[in-house]
Amino acid sequence: AEGNLMKVVNMLSPEEILCSTQQVIAGLEALRGENRSLLESLQGVMENHPAPQSGSVEQEKSSIICQSLERIELGLSEAQVMMALSAHLGSLEAEKQKLRAQVRRLCQENQWLRDELASAQQRLQEREQDMVTLEEQNRHLQFMLSIRKYDQEEPQLDDKNTSSNKESLDDLFPAEDEEQSQMSQPHHSSAAAAAQQGGYEIPARLRTLHNLVIQYASQGRYEVAVPLCKQALEDLEKSSGHIHPDVATMLNILALVYRDQNKYKEAANLLNDALTIREKTLGMDHPAVAATLNNLAVLYGKRGKYKEAEPLCKRALEIREKVLGTDHPDVAKQLNNLALLCQNQGKYQEVELYYERALHIYQSKLGPDDANVAKTKNNLASCYLKQGKYRQAESLYKEILTRAHEKEFGSVEGMKQ
Repeated sequence: AEGNLMKVVNMLSPEEILCSTQQVIAGLEALRGENRSLLESLQGVMENHPAPQSGSVEQEKSSIICQSLERIELGLSEAQVMMALSAHLGSLEAEKQKLRAQVRRLCQENQWLRDELASAQQRLQEREQDMVTLEEQNRHLQFMLSIRKYDQEEPQLDDKNTSSNKESLDDLFPAEDEEQSQMSQPHHSSAAAAAQQGGYEIPARLRTLHNLVIQYASQGRYEVAVPLCKQALEDLEKSSGHIHPDVATMLNILALVYRDQNKYKEAANLLNDALTIREKTLGMDHPAVAATLNNLAVLYGKRGKYKEAEPLCKRALEIREKVLGTDHPDVAKQLNNLALLCQNQGKYQEVELYYERALHIYQSKLGPDDANVAKTKNNLASCYLKQGKYRQAESLYKEILTRAHEKEFGSVEGMKQ
C-alpha cells in the first residue's frame, strides 16, 4: 500500500499534492473535533456514573479516543510541515526562476558587450590602416613640397628625356603578342615640336609625381598611388582651377592607374575630361591633344571597341602630321597604332598601307638598323600571312634575318633571297 501511495504521489503535480494536503488537514481537523466531543461526553458520563464496570468500559473508550487524538495531532503536524515545505519550495522555485532570468539577461548583455568589443576592434584596425595610409601619403606630399621650390631652378630637360617622360603617358597600347609589342616603344621628338610652337611643358614636379605613381602601381600598391594622384589633382585645381594643362596632365596620370586596375570606365571619363581641357587651353592641334586622343584610342582598343578607337587614332595621326610633318618617327608610331586597330577589324588593305608607310619613315629617318624597322617588317609580314600572301611574308622575314645576321656576324655571301 505504501508503495502504491508513493507511485500516486510521484504521479501528482506539486499543486495537486498541495491541494490534497489541504483537504487532509481539513479532514483531520474535523475528525479531531469529533474525537474531542466524544472524549468530553465520555468524561461527563464517567463523572456522573462512577460504577466500576461502566467506568472501565468508558475508560477504555476514552483511552482509544486519546490515542486517536494523538495520531490526529501527529498527522496535522506532518501536514503543516508539508505545507511549510511546499511554501518554502515555492519560494525557492520563484527565486530560481528569478535567478535564471537574471542569468539570461546577463548572457544577453555579455553577448552584446562581445559584439561591441568586436566592432570596436574592427574599427580600431580600420583606423590604424587609414593612419598608416595617411602617413604614407603625408610623407610623399611633403617630399613633393620639398622639390616644388626647385621647379624654377631646375634646367629644362633635353628633347630626349622630355619626350621619354611625356611618351610614357601616351604609348599605352597593349603588348599582347609580337605584333603589338612595338607600341610601347617611345620616340623623342613630340616635346621638341611642342616647344618650338611655344607649347605646354610638363612641370618637373608632375614628372616626379608620375614616376612615384608608376612605381607604386607597378608594385600593386594602388591604395597609395590613387590617393596620391587625387590629392595632387585637388591641390592643382585649388591653385590653378580645373581648366588648366597641369590638371589635364594629372588626369592622364590617374587614368593610367585606373587602366592598370582594369577600371576602364573611370579611366575613359578622366581622359575625356583631359582632352576637353587640353583642347581649350592648348588648341585643337597641339601634340598633347594628340597624345590624349591616342590614350583614348588605346583604352577603347583594350576593351575591344576598335571601331570607336579608329577615328580617335586617325585624328591623332592628322595632328601629328600637321605639327611634326608627314615623315616624322612619331607619325610612324601613330601609323602603327592605327594599323593595329584596323587589323583587329580585318581591314588588311589599310593595314598594309599604314605599315608600309611607317616602315618607309623608320628606314629613312632612323636608318635600316633601327629596332622599329625590324618590328614593323615583322608586323607587316604577319599581316601578309593572315591574308595568305606567303611570298611577300617570306621575303620580309628573310630581310629581317639577313639584316640581323649581318649586324651580328658581318655580310652574308651567297645567301639566297
